[in-house]
Amino acid sequence: MATETAIASVPAMPIPIDLTGSAARRRRESVVRVVFLGAGLTSILITVAIVVILVVRSLDFLSLLREEEGSLAPLWSDGWFPRRGMFDLKTLLVGSLIVTGIGMLVAAPLGLGAAVWLGEYASPRLRRTLKPVIEVLAGIPSVVLGFFALTWLSPNIVQSILGGESLFSLMAAGLGVGILTIPLVATVSEDSLRSVPNALREASAGLGARKATTTLRVVLPAATSGLVAAFILGVSRAVGETMVVTIAAGGTGGSLYTTDPLGPGTTMTAAMASLATGTDQVKGASTAFPSLFLVGLLLFAITFVLNIIGERFVRRVRNRY
Repeated sequence: MATETAIASVPAMPIPIDLTGSAARRRRESVVRVVFLGAGLTSILITVAIVVILVVRSLDFLSLLREEEGSLAPLWSDGWFPRRGMFDLKTLLVGSLIVTGIGMLVAAPLGLGAAVWLGEYASPRLRRTLKPVIEVLAGIPSVVLGFFALTWLSPNIVQSILGGESLFSLMAAGLGVGILTIPLVATVSEDSLRSVPNALREASAGLGARKATTTLRVVLPAATSGLVAAFILGVSRAVGETMVVTIAAGGTGGSLYTTDPLGPGTTMTAAMASLATGTDQVKGASTAFPSLFLVGLLLFAITFVLNIIGERFVRRVRNRY
């Protein structure tokens, strides 16, 4: 009797609730899952297809060049004149490095300075007003900045102050690229600084540190990973800029090898744009147009390596709060 009473006192197990939803809902979820999976796979396939085409067409260009010239010597000549059969890659590489370096010398300090002021010194109301203005600057067409670099930066800064003789120069193009890159560096850097917990600022202030000391020795080191990401994005943006360099550098028809930033030159992107603009631009050597694929592959490899280096560095120095 006692056993029966004990068994009766045990509460009955609750009936499990079916949380799978209706069949129609499960079908909709399956359709959405397939759509998102298809979108992801499509983007991957497009990227792979681009890389494969660049690699295959670049190999075809090298084979054609070897057949016509007997060697790959035109890849290391005195300049980049593809319609004459001169495909000096170092001319494009050095020109790209010069323009990118000048651009980052302009964009890095100005962009970081703007980010520090907006994130650490500006009032919330002023920040809400000025940050959208900086972001709007990123929407200025690059062709406008290229024309500005040619008509104002070149005569008033490069020629008047730096002593350049030519209206077209890598320096003018680099300054224009730097102005174009400032909003990107400033926006990403400011977001990185704002992500630093206020507790670190309060702890530094509690120890008697001044605002400048807190910013330089606490906030900036804590936001290193984000700042590096901003600079990597800026470098990638500067390397890939086309119209500013095409207009202001003066290498649309080709360029001799030069390391002088005050003289005319060209970059990888400007060389591709000038050579691929209209069929009249690719008349001449039969290898002229195929050379674009090799330049595109080289440009892709540079930006890819930059992104890998930046990602690994960011992972190494990233602070989690």
